[in-house]
Amino acid sequence: MTEFKNTERELHFFRLRVSAAAIFVFICFGLLVARFVWLQVYKHEQYAAQAEDNRISVVPIVPNRGLILDRNGVVLARNFSAYTLEITPSKLKAGLEETIDELAELVEIQPKDRKRFRKLVEETRNFASSPIRTRLTDAEVARFTAQRYRFPGVEIQARLFRQYPLGQVASHVTGYIGRISQRDAALIDDMEDSANYSGTDYIGKEGLEKSYEKHLHGTTGYEEVEVSAGGRAVRTLSRTPASPGNNLILSIDIELQKVIEEAFAGRRGALVAIEPATGDILAYVSMPTFDPNLFVEGIDQQSWEQLNTSLDRPLLNRPLSGSYPPGSTYKPFMALAALELGKRTPAMSISDPGYFFFGNHKFRDDKEGGHGMVDMHRSIVASCDTYYYMLANDLGVDAMHDFMKPFGFGQLTGIDLEHERKGLLPSTAWKRSAYRKREQQKWYAGETISLGIGQGYNSFTPLQLAHAVANLANNGIVMKPHLVKIIENGVSRERTVTVPKESYRIPLKQENIDVIKSAMVGVAREPGGTSYRVFGKTDYVSAGKTGTAQVIAIRKNEKYDAKLIDERHRDHSLYTAFAPADKPRIAIAIIVENGGFGAEAAAPIVKKALDFYLLGKRPTDKDSAPADKSAPNPAGGEVRSAAELKAYSEAEGGPKAGAETEGNKD
Repeated sequence: MTEFKNTERELHFFRLRVSAAAIFVFICFGLLVARFVWLQVYKHEQYAAQAEDNRISVVPIVPNRGLILDRNGVVLARNFSAYTLEITPSKLKAGLEETIDELAELVEIQPKDRKRFRKLVEETRNFASSPIRTRLTDAEVARFTAQRYRFPGVEIQARLFRQYPLGQVASHVTGYIGRISQRDAALIDDMEDSANYSGTDYIGKEGLEKSYEKHLHGTTGYEEVEVSAGGRAVRTLSRTPASPGNNLILSIDIELQKVIEEAFAGRRGALVAIEPATGDILAYVSMPTFDPNLFVEGIDQQSWEQLNTSLDRPLLNRPLSGSYPPGSTYKPFMALAALELGKRTPAMSISDPGYFFFGNHKFRDDKEGGHGMVDMHRSIVASCDTYYYMLANDLGVDAMHDFMKPFGFGQLTGIDLEHERKGLLPSTAWKRSAYRKREQQKWYAGETISLGIGQGYNSFTPLQLAHAVANLANNGIVMKPHLVKIIENGVSRERTVTVPKESYRIPLKQENIDVIKSAMVGVAREPGGTSYRVFGKTDYVSAGKTGTAQVIAIRKNEKYDAKLIDERHRDHSLYTAFAPADKPRIAIAIIVENGGFGAEAAAPIVKKALDFYLLGKRPTDKDSAPADKSAPNPAGGEVRSAAELKAYSEAEGGPKAGAETEGNKD
């Protein structure tokens, strides 16, 4: 049977299918056109900018960090370029430890490098690169470059490194830089110029490197680079060069610094030398010291434990943060207060039997039997404690506080280092605020007596003591102590003086100042003066004062004998001086922890400093022979005097009946 096709019907369905397909194609084409219009018209600017960003990469140019130099141009901190081997953990295809093991076959990687790297990775983000090795040799660079294809995520970078060429010398002054930690990054994000730290890996951590960070860092530059789709640099489109950081020219005389550090011969302590007329700090010594180069790339664990656990506390900045009783170095200021406040005249004398009774408490002078008749001049020359026990009782604590405050005792000096300690200049108001219990807040008259010889609650930093001596030497004209003398612009070389003028003047009568200076000259030049054996025959005339600060209390009826006392509990040795006495060029304060009498340990170090600074004379090998090193002081400068340890804040209104207080031994 023959089957006939319905041509018209098939043609109809064919047309329907063609129409449907045409409509579908038209809709799709319409969507494409609409999308094209949307992208090319409405989103043109946005995507054009993104395309340009993908084509152009902005690379930060890290500036050269400013130099740190001493007053004579000796470089204390500088930069040098070297290659580092860096790993970005997020880009590694193999495991981190496996990659390091393979790298160790090409480049020497020591266990300390691995430990430091792990610490850096913990402190930085996973996608940031961290150095596994620094300062690669040319041979190591060549070996790695030949095998570079095996290590995605590992790169060799040319970087600038900070170096402290003198090592441990003046390390508490310069401080050091270190890699930016997460904490540092958070602080940078809050800074107004946070963008200036793009590409920067290091920041000042301690010392002048930290306090002058903004000056030293410089201004970051930028380079616009055209890159291919694969991320390769094609060409440089534009470049904004980085501006180097400012240079710091210090007031420090680094040769004087070296002489003093060597003179300490292993002892712990601090010395600050100031030019009275300008406030320039000529030497700033904290012993023991440390090598700041250890910290630049992250200190290894072993070195950190040695520094951090040492009982000598080499990381403690003693001139700035150590707090000590001034001992008898306080007496010239007490005598000046007596003259200015009308409590004594230079000729007024007292009879010293070797002790002073206040109530039932006996305050002993160091000289058994006393000094006999003592006027103001002899009270300083021979360091008579009884004279100042009586004077303190007559002045009262608040009068002493008000007179001493302008000299800088118990006050922040404003030095250009961070974390300065205020110290303690006692007063009745201070005690009311320092204690909670009402009976402890009361000031008892017996507490005043030992303040006169620099004991009791008195506690000052070596920097404050040096500042006060410089103010006295400068006849009451106060200059702000500073380590940075000049800031030099890294581009224009324009120089700016940091302390151009005096801070203020203490209203003092010149005739009273002359009385005190004459007595301090007598300490050094008169037979019987407490430092005559050290300074009596020098080629210059200096003024000075010995001091001894108690660390522990002496029991009743006991005499102080250093040989019977653990070394760390022995008295501290102090000395203050300025020279030449008629026109002072240098003022010094020193403390040698647990060094004993001021004339024994402290004064000889000061003599070496003055001999060098005034005469250019360096110590001989015999002069520099090291003395017996004292054992560490666990307090690390946080010492209290015997008088304070006796706790005069007793309900009876003073010291315990029948008790005795040992005087200063100068």
